[in-house]
Amino acid sequence: MTSSLWERIEPLLSRVERPARYIDSEWGAHRDSDASYRAALLYPDTYEVGMANQAIAILYDRLNAVDGVAAERVYLPWVDMAEQMRTQSVPLFTLETCAAVASCDLLGITLPYELTYSNILEALDLAGIPLRAADRSDADPLVVGGGPCAFNPEPIAPFFDAILVGEGEDAALEIVAAHRAAREQGYSREATLKELSRIPGVYVPALYSPNESGQGASALVAQAGAPEVVTKRVVADLGAYDTPTCPVVPFMDVVHDRVGVEVLRGCTRGCRFCQAGMVYRPVRERSADQIVREALAGIRCTGYDELSLTSLSTTDHSQLEEVMRRLTRRLEGTGISVSLPSLRVDAFSVSMARLVGGGRKSGLTFAPEAGTQRLRDVINKNVTEQDLLDTVSSAFTSGWRRVKLYFMIGLPTETDEDIEGIGRLVSKVFRAAREATPPQQRGGIRVGVSVSTFVPKAHTPFGFDGQISYHEVLRRQQVLRDSMPKKGIDLAYHDAQVSLLEGVMARGGRELADGIEAAWRGGARFDAWTEQFDLGLWTTALESVGLDPHAIATRSFDRGEPTPWGHISSGVGEGYLWHERERAFAGETTEDCSFDDCTGCGVCGDSGLGVDIVLGGERRGSR
Repeated sequence: MTSSLWERIEPLLSRVERPARYIDSEWGAHRDSDASYRAALLYPDTYEVGMANQAIAILYDRLNAVDGVAAERVYLPWVDMAEQMRTQSVPLFTLETCAAVASCDLLGITLPYELTYSNILEALDLAGIPLRAADRSDADPLVVGGGPCAFNPEPIAPFFDAILVGEGEDAALEIVAAHRAAREQGYSREATLKELSRIPGVYVPALYSPNESGQGASALVAQAGAPEVVTKRVVADLGAYDTPTCPVVPFMDVVHDRVGVEVLRGCTRGCRFCQAGMVYRPVRERSADQIVREALAGIRCTGYDELSLTSLSTTDHSQLEEVMRRLTRRLEGTGISVSLPSLRVDAFSVSMARLVGGGRKSGLTFAPEAGTQRLRDVINKNVTEQDLLDTVSSAFTSGWRRVKLYFMIGLPTETDEDIEGIGRLVSKVFRAAREATPPQQRGGIRVGVSVSTFVPKAHTPFGFDGQISYHEVLRRQQVLRDSMPKKGIDLAYHDAQVSLLEGVMARGGRELADGIEAAWRGGARFDAWTEQFDLGLWTTALESVGLDPHAIATRSFDRGEPTPWGHISSGVGEGYLWHERERAFAGETTEDCSFDDCTGCGVCGDSGLGVDIVLGGERRGSR
């Protein structure tokens, strides 16, 4: 918190690229040097990536509203800055007051993606905090994680004192309050962790150990007093919490550099591959009045000329048409545009994009996911080929000239016929786009095709199935390339090596922690960046601790067999997930319960969440 640390940092800035990553005083930043409790909020990637994270922005806003608490942001220095910091013995620091992270009371780390795990160790090491929770003393900050990867926390569990499962608007404040109270009462670190484990949704890894009863290496047993199953936290009424309307405005270009308003949370479309669609249930909406009010307030405070209405499926909002018409009217003539990052494959999406595009026709994005109707039924993607072609025709008739399509390969039951179906469908999309475009403009038509490799994730119907092998991924990618039309098509697909490592981290258990540490010590960091990723390094590290990455990624689980994430509950019942898997293999689809009858997933019933559904500001009650 003293200027002496900044005096050591400032000379380093002329030696690194993008020094704006490391300076403070941005518009909207909170500074409170007199607070008695300091929380450092770390996004384990560079500044320009982390600044787009809404969870950090929400927690930053919530914690800074608490008397005596100051929340400050931390991002991982790029490799050039990290090298300079180690050479000059400069510790990892917060942006707001240039405080050493190790001097803070709490270090909160977002867990956004499996390939950031080595970054977490890099951050702890730069901060001078022991990597393992077991090696920390009462003088070290409390290290708490949370985010999407908390739903299988075991690969990184030994590096955390506690991990929050689920939504943090209330839980983060409860964690801070419990930690402050424990310090005031002179509790030891061990006693403090036991207190934290009593907070719903908080998982304390030290209180769980492998089951030695022969039930499988994946099973964990809770110590006395710790819950056998940690159930996620849920914000029952999203409308009770305002979107941060004066977020920090960066000095440099960052990812998603715009005002964002979260219009709804959760999705019940029921895609069987989608972890977010399962773990963020139930659907909760902000009202049209709140969305419009907060959108306009955010624009006034930040000066941005673009507004994004964010969610897993924005066009599912029950009042979206009203929201868009009101925003269009209020923003007319300002040059401010509104974007919808997630569109359904239907005419409504196109009409909404037309309404708020501000005259811009840069491109639309849709996700058919599979190339044949058979496989779309398997994954419960309730979209037909004709839906897609009609939507594309409508878009190109309305003036769009670019469309991007997302697909996956490696889905359960997939055959070469399904992969070749991607190429056939793309050809039909291009033809539909061409027919809907005036002849003199047809030269500008482009269809982008992005194809990822399916990675089975915890708490999904396909989470029990293994990932296809690395060599099979390469073979199927060749089938994809051979089937794809060449004219007017921009094809991109995910690196098979990256997908393999993601599968290892998504499906493994606590035994992976030794491998992650070995990889970091061998030089792994920024694995999500192409120029930094090295699968050979990871393979060597994992094999050095007796682990076979291919076996971990491709492993399947039988019904009743323990999984590494079995002690974590998303609220969706395991029986429901197995039932959905059985329906998938039978080619049967399941309707969206937001528009049809309850499908019995358990989130709104016997899960223990006690959540009422709030749609458009109206409380509907548990279904």
